[in-house]
Amino acid sequence: MSNIIEEIEKEIQSLETASQVENVGKIVAIADGVARIQGLSKVMFNEMIEFPGGLIGQALNLEEDEVGCVIFGDVSELKEGDEVKTTGRLFSVPVGMELLGRVVDALGNPVDGKGNLDAKEFYPVEKIAPGIIPRKSVDQPVQTGIMPIDAMIPVGRGQRELIIGDRSTGKTTIAIDTIINQARINDKGLASGDEDFRPIYSIYVAVGQKNSNVARTIRALEDADAMKYTIIVTAPAADNPANQYIAPFAGAAMGEWFMSNGKDALIVYDDLSKQAVAYRQISLVLKRPSGREAYPGDVFYLHSRLLERSARLNEDNGNGSLTALPIIETQAGDISAYIPTNVISITDGQIFLETDLFNQGIRPAISVGLSVSRVGSSAQTKALKKAVGKMKLELAQFRELAAFAQFGSDLDAKTKAQLDRGSRIVELFKQPALDPLSMEVQVGILWAVQNDYFDDIPVDKVVDAKTSLRSHLENRGSAVMEKILKEKALTSEVVDALKSSIEEWKSTWVNE
Repeated sequence: MSNIIEEIEKEIQSLETASQVENVGKIVAIADGVARIQGLSKVMFNEMIEFPGGLIGQALNLEEDEVGCVIFGDVSELKEGDEVKTTGRLFSVPVGMELLGRVVDALGNPVDGKGNLDAKEFYPVEKIAPGIIPRKSVDQPVQTGIMPIDAMIPVGRGQRELIIGDRSTGKTTIAIDTIINQARINDKGLASGDEDFRPIYSIYVAVGQKNSNVARTIRALEDADAMKYTIIVTAPAADNPANQYIAPFAGAAMGEWFMSNGKDALIVYDDLSKQAVAYRQISLVLKRPSGREAYPGDVFYLHSRLLERSARLNEDNGNGSLTALPIIETQAGDISAYIPTNVISITDGQIFLETDLFNQGIRPAISVGLSVSRVGSSAQTKALKKAVGKMKLELAQFRELAAFAQFGSDLDAKTKAQLDRGSRIVELFKQPALDPLSMEVQVGILWAVQNDYFDDIPVDKVVDAKTSLRSHLENRGSAVMEKILKEKALTSEVVDALKSSIEEWKSTWVNE
């Protein structure tokens, strides 16, 4: 009798082992990239599901008698009755230094024609964000190279700074400039042999964009020699909604590898408005409650669990960081719509781009009144903080005064002086695309403005004067620039050297 019981127990164990290795089910319904599957009794939430033809899916809905699963890739060959099986692992993507310089899809497969990836590690796309204890306050700058941002709305390592504005106002340009500037800083820092220098690696996630736009971005990064520090994750408009939904999470997993290995990374989500649309499509087909307009809890949770993964970790947890620049597109400048307000409440500040300013030729078209960094000057170097002074306040006052001044011609001397100074600051902050400025050059230019070296220059000549001063500082004033870069503070010695360099430039400029 005991022998029979032992035999039955062995049979049960072998069946359990087999079911753990391969839990098989079949498709009962398939539509819009979403399959309903019966028979996967051992499936886990977010587990990778293997479909015929080498397709991969992700289990999102675990219901009483069936599983709702999104499928990544072309589903046209799949049909009802097809067999599927579990893989026993959570949905993961390749991570590591091997991905730098590559263009991958939402699953981490290379799409740049440069051969296979040799990635040795995989990270799950959905991961719980670091808690309060492992985190550290943000106090190290991420230099964007864009003067109005670095001066007035500084971004720190581990921060989440939203870039928001209407269509075609220069949102992507700000992100690309930032990535290019990191590459330039990395080249300079690594060449200097400074052991304490920490490069920033970049991940650019393109969601729902035209392939031509993505190709243009790749070309701009290649021309600037920035691709060697960059990973591009693309889920173009032609991809199914599942790929567009998962791409930002795949990018976050790649960024988390850098953070958890004690490195610094920057991730751009371009843009989360399109991800929200893709997710809403999926959730409606999965028959998930979508949440009403006034309180869309599902989209809030979608973006919050993504953006909370950006952090700066303390020394006990590797001292790495992941900085996020999510992009949101508004309709007619309406930042009170539900997705913009959601992401504003999740992030640590926003850079708001105004269509009116863009059309006036003020580029980058940053609204000083609506843009804010909740990390503030703690993410600035001491030199830049001192050089900026009260420039943000002066610019905000100028915008307000300019609105009133257009209705009347009689202005008192104080108001006229404020308007003159403000109009010069506006001109000073104009900057062409794909041409970031180094921190030390920004300090030199801002210091010159604060100390009245631009006051006698006609407003229409300020941009030319800035270009001339930049060239002077980078060439003849390179010694003082090196001092600012090294000390990161305006000591009396540095100020004296900077003053003599700018006065030398001013004498030549006046004579031109």
